[in-house]
Amino acid sequence: MTFMDHLVELRSRLVKSLIAVGVTTIVAFFFYNDVLELLARPYLEAVDGDRLAFFQPTEAFSLALRVSLWTGVVLASPVIIYHVWRFVAPALTARERKYVIPLSAILALLFLGGIVSGYLAMPLTLELLIGFGQDLLEPTIGADFYLRFAMRFLLAFGIAFEFPVFLFAAALLGVTTSEKLRSWRRYASAIIVVAAALLTPGGDPLTLLLLSAPLYVLYELTILAVRFILKK
Repeated sequence: MTFMDHLVELRSRLVKSLIAVGVTTIVAFFFYNDVLELLARPYLEAVDGDRLAFFQPTEAFSLALRVSLWTGVVLASPVIIYHVWRFVAPALTARERKYVIPLSAILALLFLGGIVSGYLAMPLTLELLIGFGQDLLEPTIGADFYLRFAMRFLLAFGIAFEFPVFLFAAALLGVTTSEKLRSWRRYASAIIVVAAALLTPGGDPLTLLLLSAPLYVLYELTILAVRFILKK
C-alpha cells in the first residue's frame, strides 16, 4: 500500500469507529439515568446519601451528555479495538494476522473486565478517601467533580488491563520471549506500581494495591501464554 492508501484506510477506520461511538452514545443517552445511578451508587453508599448535588443550571444537562459519551465509548470499544488491529494487519505476516481477531476480542474483554474490576474496587477507595477527617469535615462533593473522578477511575482500570495483549503481540513479533519476561519480573513489578500510581486519580495506597495486584497476575499469565501458545 502507498502512503495515500494508508491514509485512506486510516480515514475509513476512523469514520467507522466514530459512527460506532455515535450510535452507542445515542443509545446510552436513553439509558442515562440507569448509568448515572450505577456510577453514583458507590459514592452515595460511602456518604449514606440519596442523590448527587449540582451547582449550575446547565450542569445536569452537560453531565447527561458527558456520561452518555463516556458510556458510548465504553460500549463501542470492541469496534474501535477491532478497527485498530485491522489497520495494523496489512503490516503483519500471514502467521501474525491469524491472531488479529483473537487479540481484538481479548483486548475488548480485558478493557471491559478492567472497568468492572475498577467498579468493584471503587467503594473501598471512596470509603478510605472520604473517611479521612469526617469527624470535622462534611463531604459535599458535586456531581460534576465526582463523575469526572469515577469515569477517570474506571477508564484507568480499563486501559491498564490492556497491557498483556501488547506484551503478547511483542512476543509474537519476536521482540521478547517468555524467558525474557520472567527475567524482567523485578522491573515489571516496579513499572506496574509506578503506572498504577500515575493512572489512578485517587493516589491512595489502597487503590494502588487494588490495581497493581491484578496487573501483576496478568503479567504472569502473559508469560504462560507466550510460553505455551507461541512456544517462545
